[in-house]
Amino acid sequence: MFGSKKSNARSSKKKVKKDVEIVDMHCRVMTDLFASNGDDAVQSWRIFRIMSEFVDGFEILRKYGTAATFFGSARSLPGDDVYKDAENLAARLAKSGFTIITGGGSGVMEAANVGAFKVGGKSVGLNIELPKEQRLNPYVTESESFHFFFSRKVMLSFASEVYIYFPGGFGTMDELFELVTLIQTKKITPVPIVLFGKDFWNPFIDFMKQTLIREYKTISKEDLDIVHVVDSVDEAYKYITKYVDPCSPRQV
Repeated sequence: MFGSKKSNARSSKKKVKKDVEIVDMHCRVMTDLFASNGDDAVQSWRIFRIMSEFVDGFEILRKYGTAATFFGSARSLPGDDVYKDAENLAARLAKSGFTIITGGGSGVMEAANVGAFKVGGKSVGLNIELPKEQRLNPYVTESESFHFFFSRKVMLSFASEVYIYFPGGFGTMDELFELVTLIQTKKITPVPIVLFGKDFWNPFIDFMKQTLIREYKTISKEDLDIVHVVDSVDEAYKYITKYVDPCSPRQV
């Protein structure tokens, strides 16, 4: 009887161990980050690929002086007011000595690169490889493509002395909250964050005031001081140049 129990226990342990191995092979750290086939050599090379993206990204950023990074919808078209405002603001900042950095894609990113390119400024694109929508626009003077979103996000978080957010979708919101959180938690040096377009951003600010601060108390009133809403190229340019000197030292 006792032998039977021991045998059952050993059998159960083997089953549990087998189940753990199956789970380990199918958990997201294996399927999304490492090689899904479990090949140790391939997994090791995947880690080196991640490291190389960080190294290559920082090597590009070290080349440039004070920079301004533009975010916004990849779906904005050249005739849109948002596109034209991004192009004009980027041109003025580039003429003042700022390097213009974007995600390298279409829409607002392209507009900012166009603005810098037209005035002979430095126009950098940190591109992400996506199945749809994202392509490297032809107005960058230097670019780097990333496979992993997280390595690209680290580059963008340390790329500039000012961050400008035009109306956008999930990607724009993701980048905004990433940077606001890093500043709020004092993980990076505070830098100006400009939200361009009052019609788009003010309802969002009102939501945070009413819901996040007053009702749920999930953020502090002072946290909203991290961002500044503007409604024109002139207003944005004056605010940025008031707080950022193009000759100021880089964060990288």
